[in-house]
Amino acid sequence: MVITLTEAALDKLKAMVFKEEQSPRIDADVAGGCGLSVKFTLVFDEPRRNDTVIEYDGIHIRMDHFTKRYVDIETQIDYTDEHGFLVGESFASSACTIEID
Repeated sequence: MVITLTEAALDKLKAMVFKEEQSPRIDADVAGGCGLSVKFTLVFDEPRRNDTVIEYDGIHIRMDHFTKRYVDIETQIDYTDEHGFLVGESFASSACTIEID
């Protein structure tokens, strides 16, 4: 798994002042029943015990094992003033599988 940051995202993260015990973490918001949709966000909170830590140019980005299952092999984090941090490609699956015995 490779996490890359655009220059805009890296500059923004380096300029931010984090509260003690807070760091950036990729979070997956998974919704659905028959279909599945996943939206990634960058949140700033306390590290979790089993987080995976990825370092990129001095910035430590964390992600939990649940989120790691959904992150692509290569994921990019970008930043725009209009939308904030944009993480990877969100996706949706509408396929439902029915097994008939």
